[in-house]
Amino acid sequence: MADVSLDAQGAVQGSISGGIRQAAQDRAKPDAQDWISGIEQSNLTPRYYLTIALLVLQEMFEFYDFFLVGYLVSVLAPGWHLTYGQSAVMLLSSGVGAIAGSLAGGLLADRVGRKKMIWGGGLIFSLGAAGCALIPEGAWILFSILRFVVGFGSIAAVTAQNPLVVEMTPTRYRTFVSSMMVAPVALGTMFAAMISASLLPVIGWRGVAATGAMPIVTSLLFALIAPESVRWLLSRGRNADARREAAKLLGVAEASITLPNAIAPIRKPGSLSELFQDQKRFWWVVVIWTGISTGTYGVILWGPTILSQLLKITAHEAAHYFVYASVASILGRMLFSVLPLYIGRRSSALVGTFISVLVMLAIFAFYREFIAGWSVFALLVIFGAAFYSGSFSNMSPYVVEVFPVSLGARAFGLAQAANGVGKILGPVCLALIAGSNDVVSPKATADAIAPAFLFLAACEFAALIAIFAYRREPHGKPMEIG
Repeated sequence: MADVSLDAQGAVQGSISGGIRQAAQDRAKPDAQDWISGIEQSNLTPRYYLTIALLVLQEMFEFYDFFLVGYLVSVLAPGWHLTYGQSAVMLLSSGVGAIAGSLAGGLLADRVGRKKMIWGGGLIFSLGAAGCALIPEGAWILFSILRFVVGFGSIAAVTAQNPLVVEMTPTRYRTFVSSMMVAPVALGTMFAAMISASLLPVIGWRGVAATGAMPIVTSLLFALIAPESVRWLLSRGRNADARREAAKLLGVAEASITLPNAIAPIRKPGSLSELFQDQKRFWWVVVIWTGISTGTYGVILWGPTILSQLLKITAHEAAHYFVYASVASILGRMLFSVLPLYIGRRSSALVGTFISVLVMLAIFAFYREFIAGWSVFALLVIFGAAFYSGSFSNMSPYVVEVFPVSLGARAFGLAQAANGVGKILGPVCLALIAGSNDVVSPKATADAIAPAFLFLAACEFAALIAIFAYRREPHGKPMEIG
């Protein structure tokens, strides 16, 4: 067998001449899955843990900076005397950049590698964030351009992060580790609120904006320490590089890694159109991610305003209730990191979206009610956050795992593009429902609450139907190289 070490071959075939041994090796034709069985059976190494830690930190900082803009604009808009349209451009520019970055990042990650895209994207958005702190007063156009760069770089890096984690983790650990990687996103959004609240009065908006450049450190460390995906290298036919990176990941000498016979690239990454050739999986990704993103961010957008109206309290007081929703979101992400271990990816996705639909329908029907002095709306939003937000832990790696390695980054890039569309589609649709001309932060009215949550429930239901229609279960199964 080609994956048997030279020492083992010598012990078994010591009496066989070198020429006969070479002929036997030439006749053996291992495939990529056979060769990486050694990695599949290995224990997790210090380099693996360090790589995961760097990815967690970078992803947390990426989303920290991505959500920081809302707090910055709230300070800059009155000081710079900005119009509503100018403020809207500043807020939405990073979201538009994220859509572009998700598609470009996925394409490049499949062409040039996961590692380059992660640290390269990290440097791009770090420099964009640092630039925001240096612009002249009132330069809202330059600010918007730099926020586009931030959104582009951050999500371009994300499109490679999830595929790398899925591909470098042994199958027996893959479901749990790849799901838990999504949990730091919630911490990033929480830190954005905490840092803004505590440091804006102390170091000003420029100082807070400059904190977005912190991932420049993790990006450089990642470039020095992290290995490239062995599976991606094999999919490109780069066997010698795969051998080197496998040795780096396992912490062993390169000579101890048996080099397989030449394996031609199974598929050379081309364009984004390759995804569209598989119409079933293409629309599966688009419908799921547009649906769950529109539903989730719709609740996040309207929740504090609705609660302040129902309880006759200020928006600041209503925000305290959403601290509990943030905690529920983190707990939900942990839940959906463990649940797939027992019932699989697909069943977990069905559970998450089904309960999300029920929660939003319950809000539609009972949002005015109170139980023991507690607002039913508040209770349902807190409870639902564990599912409509928590299920992202399961859905993010799910998309990568059902595609072959050669398409994995582009598939996740497509998911993130649909996610970005949902973030914009939600505010626009809710504004139309509420009869508001403000698509960035539409004001909720009592009459608009019921139809709004019926619409959000319909979005989640569309995702539920898509999940039900596609029956592939990737949990516990090895990755497909080509």
